[in-house]
Amino acid sequence: MLIIEDDLTGDAIQELLRIHAEDMLISSPEGACHFFDLEGLQSPDVTVWSIWDGDSLAGCGALREIDASHGEVKSMRTADAHLGRGVGRQMLRHIVDTGYRRGYERISLETGSSPRFDAAINLYESFGFVRCHPFDTYEANDFSVFYSLLLA
Repeated sequence: MLIIEDDLTGDAIQELLRIHAEDMLISSPEGACHFFDLEGLQSPDVTVWSIWDGDSLAGCGALREIDASHGEVKSMRTADAHLGRGVGRQMLRHIVDTGYRRGYERISLETGSSPRFDAAINLYESFGFVRCHPFDTYEANDFSVFYSLLLA
């Protein structure tokens, strides 16, 4: 599989992000859904990657720079046809490695707490992410859980 920085202009990535947004809205209570729309992902402080298996889009992920020492994982998604093939693990490894190269002290993320998010939580915890308090502009709610991975 090949990971590339994505400019988000392709039909396949836009469709995967549309599916991701739709799923997050269905799976999260009102006010607890924090995905970035296409415009948010095109912000200068966000880098987005797609992962490809030949001509097939397998998934995506993004890293937002909160500040010079802190990044945030955004928009992690595996295409349904590629579930169970290690796509998320490869993308998260790429995001964490990028955080190291950028000199971040930590990488954080927000995710949901329902069973729908168990696979993602298991992945994050397998990388050493630990629960933390809300970071940046997030506020605590009954649905969101927050994780950080110390890099320095």
